Formats: sequence, structure tokens, C-alpha cells
Amino acid sequence: MERPVKSWADAAPRLVAVAAGRAPADLVLRDLTLVNVQSREVLPGWQVAVAEGRFAYVGPDASHCIGEGTEVVEGGGRYLIPGLIDGHMHIESGMLIPAEFAAAVAPHGTTTMFTDPHEIANVLGLAGVRLMHDEALMQPLNIFTQMPSCAPSAPGLETTGYEITAEDVAEAMAWPGIVGLGEMMNFPGVVNGDPQMLEEMAATMRAGKVVGGHYASPDRGIPFHAYAAGGAADDHEGTAESDAIARARQGMRSMLRLGSAWYDVESQITAITEKGLDPRNFILCTDDSHSGTLVGEGHMDRVVRHAIACGCEPLIALQMATVNTATHFGLERELGSIAPGRRADMILTSSLEELPIEAVWARGVKVAEGGTLLADCPHLDWPESARATVKLGRSVAPEDFEIAAPEGRNSVRAKVIGVVENQAPTKALTADLPVIDGLVETEGEVAQIALVERHRGTGGVTNAFVSGFGYTGRMAMASTVAHDSHHMIVVGTDREMMAAAANHLGELGGGVTLWRDGAERATVPLPIAGLMSDSPAAEVAEQAQALGRAMAEAGCTLNNAYMQHSLLALVVIPELRISDLGLVDVRTFELVPLFEDAT
Repeated sequence: MERPVKSWADAAPRLVAVAAGRAPADLVLRDLTLVNVQSREVLPGWQVAVAEGRFAYVGPDASHCIGEGTEVVEGGGRYLIPGLIDGHMHIESGMLIPAEFAAAVAPHGTTTMFTDPHEIANVLGLAGVRLMHDEALMQPLNIFTQMPSCAPSAPGLETTGYEITAEDVAEAMAWPGIVGLGEMMNFPGVVNGDPQMLEEMAATMRAGKVVGGHYASPDRGIPFHAYAAGGAADDHEGTAESDAIARARQGMRSMLRLGSAWYDVESQITAITEKGLDPRNFILCTDDSHSGTLVGEGHMDRVVRHAIACGCEPLIALQMATVNTATHFGLERELGSIAPGRRADMILTSSLEELPIEAVWARGVKVAEGGTLLADCPHLDWPESARATVKLGRSVAPEDFEIAAPEGRNSVRAKVIGVVENQAPTKALTADLPVIDGLVETEGEVAQIALVERHRGTGGVTNAFVSGFGYTGRMAMASTVAHDSHHMIVVGTDREMMAAAANHLGELGGGVTLWRDGAERATVPLPIAGLMSDSPAAEVAEQAQALGRAMAEAGCTLNNAYMQHSLLALVVIPELRISDLGLVDVRTFELVPLFEDAT
């Protein structure tokens, strides 16, 4: 069921009475050092009073707010900061349903998330988005949903399980938890005036909500300006200082991300720390964090610590993870600061630099303390339609992964997807590969990649090559998490292992599995849409960590290589990707032949 918080308008009579001393507060925190992100001040000795899940009084002395039934918490001089806000993220990337994601991040001080469930949209369409939206509203944290914009992300270059229409977007804008449109990945469509893309953005703006951006091209000339003119209000795809500056200059909020594998804060935050741009136009986010990162390293607290380590002043870093984000989404009067009327989302910490998360309140209720979750995070009853989504149509055979060479060749020059550590973009590489008995074989750094169709049971398999993982021996890793169309991606050095891994996921109903030397070495079952588990985060994190160890034992040395694996089919980020229709050059948005000299 939904867990609403009484609106400021409805709560105002009691908030006024508490602040005036005519009625007791529900909660008073005193002996604090208050961090005011509105004024960027640190205020020793301040106190706060909470009623109806909102701040009623914020000032030097809340004693007049204490009465019968008031809970009083002594802060011990510690800092009180606003609950942290993630401005752009995908719950599915944590391999967790919304309830378990909330349970994982609450002890890390995240009290609000702006989520784009476009992963499940590709698998289950609008019905899947509604499931994510509904479970989000049940949580003790604030989870706002952005309606996915692009399924498929690049029409004509991939086939999804479902397609999102402009009518779907218009319908979703009336749902209670929808705060805007998810990242508009089809930037060529916007630039070229695609009617559906423009209508989705228009429907969002007519509803008075925010259009999320995603401009993944290095071209900041006319196409970039045309994209900004379409209405995208933010962008998280920057990787360099010049990207952050360009977006801010166009009136877009520049979102700097630190996910499990995307390290884009350090390279962009110099726009603030060195170039002196106004920090209120910058937001911190995670984009994609898997369960191992959440449990082992943190969530938005990890991002804020990293920003500070990169030279950002602590109060500015906190603004970028609180009030800046709330303001961007039109919710500054609701979230993001410790001020009267706002939701009482707050954290006690003993250091602004190291940011230990010692106690967390959301809507005035303590949800975590000392790293332990105190709140209940209820699950939906996920239907069978959300669990039976891996439809291979047949068993996959080793022969499905054979790549025939052009007749008469004993070697070929092949296009190769080059993985870039800690970044979402890939490189378009080439490699000379041997031909044995008419089949192209891999060697050295080059492994084989295949996309196995899993939505309609067509039995289709697309083959190509990838480098950068460092795999050795007879191995394969398969995953039904394959942004954004979420077919099955298989990377391997041995065709028998590739078939075994693919068939195992077909039997499981989705997940990630690594096979080596004829045996299963690690598996993360993901039964919900082939994307998420409804098991506790710690359990999923343990499985994910075992997968990471198995990848390392197979020769992989990349940081969080699973995240790189999951993006190999993302046909809206340059340079080279694979889809169910073939090899895609994202620089030109064209399907291209596998071999360099093919005609």
C-alpha cells in the first residue's frame, strides 16, 4: 500500500502550532551542529522540531516545542544534514526490486531517489513500469518515478520486448508518483524532429514535469544545441570538464555520476573547483549501482565522499546531493533541506568530510542507525507475468556461436567492441583474426560476444567480437541484463561454454552466470523480468561478489566488469555495440558489417 506523507498545506496548522509552542512536537533533536544547505552555513547549537513527518521549527532553541509525548534526541554536537538525494538512477541496476533497494540504501543516508525504470519497460512495457512505481510508493523513503521515454532506445537498430508510446507517456503523467520523463536517449530522434520523441517531451512539459536528458555524443555543435532546444532539463552523460560546462551554459543541470563502474565526477567537478561555475547548476547521482557496491561501499554517501576527495568543498558537495536536486525537480519546498515545512529527512554524522552515516530519519521516522535498517520495506506480490520473461524458444547449441569467414579466407580483419574501464562508452577497434576450417576464431585479448534473443522465442543469435575483459581459458559469461533491450548477452572464449551458460539462464528464468572449464562457477538468479531479485540485498551482493571472483579467476582484471558487460548492447552510447539486428556503429547510428573488407 502507498505510504503517503501529509502535504505541507494539510500539515500547516499543526506545524504552526508546534513552532509557536502551542502544541508538542513529535520529535525534537537538540545539541546539534546544523548544516543549512539553503544558505550554505554551519550553525552550531541549533535544534529542530518535527511534526507530521515535517520540520516545524528549525532554530537555536526548540524547548518550547517539547511537551507530552515528544521524543527528544540528543545529537551530541554532531552534524545534522539533509537526507541524501539521488538525482538519476535505475533501481534494476542494483539487481534488486524497489523494496530491497530501499532497504539497502537507507542505512547509507539516501532518503530520496529519482528513478527511471526503463530497464523493465523494455521487458514488460507500461505494466512493468506500473509495478515499479507502485512498489516505490510503498517504501518509507521517497522514491519518485520518471516515465521511461525510449523503448526501444534506438528504433530500427534493436527489438525490445515492448515498445513505449507517446500515449503511454501521457497516461503515466497522471500517476501519483511520476515526476517526469526518463532520460531521452534517442537524441538523434530529437535532433531530427521525430514526432514521437517530441510528443513525449511535450506531454511531460504540458504536465509541468521535468524531461530527463541523455546526450551521449561528443558533438557539441548544432545537434547539441538542437537537443537542448527540445526540452531536456539535465544530462548525466558527460565525462569531461568541458561536457559539464557546456550543459550548464545551455541551462541544463549537469549531473555528475559515480556508479559502480562510471567514474565521471573527478573529470567534471573541476568546472566548479577550478573554473568557478555556479555549483547550484550541478547535481550528483549514481546512474547504475549494483548490489555489491551498495552493501560494501555505499550509495549517495559514497558519491558525496568522492566529490569531497576530488577537491569539492563539503557543503557544496552536500548541496549537489540535496537541495540542488530537489530544486531541479520542482520539489525544493518539499525536500532537500532542513527548513520548516520540508519532509523531515535527515542524517546525524560526526564528520562532514568522512561522512559516517550514524542515524537516518525519513519523514520524521528513524529508518536506520549505525548501519542497521530499522524500517520495514514491503514487497509487492509480483505476478507470474513478471517472472516468466526468458523465452529462448529452443536450446542454444555451440553451433549457434560459429562465425563463418568469407569464402577462401585464412584470416579476416574484424570490427571489435573495445571495452573502456570505468566508462560507459566503448571504442570501435579492429583485429586480424585467424580462420580455421572456415570459421573465425578468437585469439589474444579478443573474445566472442553474442546476443541471444529472449523476448519472443525467435531463436535468433547475433555474433561479434569484444576486447578488454582479459578472459583466458575455456569460459563464458551470460546475462539477461543487457541494456537497454535486455536480450541475453554472452561473452566467451569457448562456444560450448557459451551455449551452456545461455541454456542455464533459460532454465533459471534470468540472471547472470559464469561457466569455465565445463562447469558453472557463479550465478546470480534474477527471476523478476530477468533483471532483479526479490531476495535481500546482502544475499544478492554475496552472489554478485562471487561472480566478480569467478570473473577474476577467468582472467578479468577490470573494475566492476559486470557493469561493462551489461552495457554491450546499449545502442545509444558510442562507439560500437551489438543488437539483435547486428553490429551497430553508434557514431553514425547504422548497422555495419562484422568484417572490415566485407562488401
